[in-house]
Amino acid sequence: MRNFGLIIIGDEILSGKRQDKHLPKVIELLSARGLALAWARYVGDHRGHITAALKDAFASGDIVFSCGGIGATPDDHTRQCAAAALGRPLALHPEAEVLIRERMQDTAREQGLVYDPDRPDNLHRLNMGTFPEGAAIIRNPYNKIPGFSVGDVHFVPGFPVMAHPMIESLLDGAYRDQHGSHVQTERSVIVMGSMEATLTPLMEAIEARFAGIKVFSLPSVDHPSYGRHIELGVKGRPDDTVPAFAALLAGLQDLGAQLGPEMVRG
Repeated sequence: MRNFGLIIIGDEILSGKRQDKHLPKVIELLSARGLALAWARYVGDHRGHITAALKDAFASGDIVFSCGGIGATPDDHTRQCAAAALGRPLALHPEAEVLIRERMQDTAREQGLVYDPDRPDNLHRLNMGTFPEGAAIIRNPYNKIPGFSVGDVHFVPGFPVMAHPMIESLLDGAYRDQHGSHVQTERSVIVMGSMEATLTPLMEAIEARFAGIKVFSLPSVDHPSYGRHIELGVKGRPDDTVPAFAALLAGLQDLGAQLGPEMVRG
C-alpha cells in the first residue's frame, strides 16, 4: 500500500485571493478509487520553501501530486525548484516542445493570425516545456501544455480544469494497481459525559493489541441530542475493525461508560 500526498503552491491560496479547490477534489478522486490522502502541504511562491517541500516529496517514497507554479511567468518557480531539489539541470523536453508548438499554432489559427515560431513571446512560451532532466510529460487534455513527472512526484498546473483530469489520468493509469488498497471502515459509539483523559488508556490498549487499527476520539460539548459526549471508534481494514470494536465496547462497559448509538462508515 502506497501513501498519497498533495502539495498546493501559490501565494493566491495563502492570501485568500483564491479558494483552494485541489484538496477536496483530490480527496474525492482518491476516495472513488478506494484510496486516501495521507498528507497535504501548502506553500507560497517562495523558492526556498518550494524547494524544501519538493526535497521532502522526492525523499518520501510517496505518490505526490504538486499543483501550481509550472508556468513561465516570474512568479512561477516550481519547475526551477524541482530541478534544484533533484540537483539536475532544466532542459526543454522534446515532446513538450512539440505539444507547446501545436498549441501556439492552434491559438494563431483561432485568432486568424500567421504562426511565427521565432516571435519572442512564442519562444518564451517554450519555457513551459523545460523540465528537470529525465522527466516524463503528463498530457493536458485542456490545452495541450503538459505537466511533468519525476518518479512518483507529479507536477500539474494550478488551474483545476487542467490539473484534475491530469491527476485522474495518473490514478487510472500508472496507479491502477493501487485501487482499493486504502479501503477502510470506521466503527464508533457515542460515549455520554466521559472525559478523553479517562478513555485514553483504553484507546492506547486497543491500538497496541490490534495491529493496523487506529482509534479515534471526536469530542463535542454542545450536541443538540447528546449534549457533552465523545464519539469513540476504530478504523482500519473492514475485517480488522470487527474484533477491535468489540474489544473497545467491552472496555467501555468495564469502565461503566454510558453508551449511545453505534455507527459504521465506509
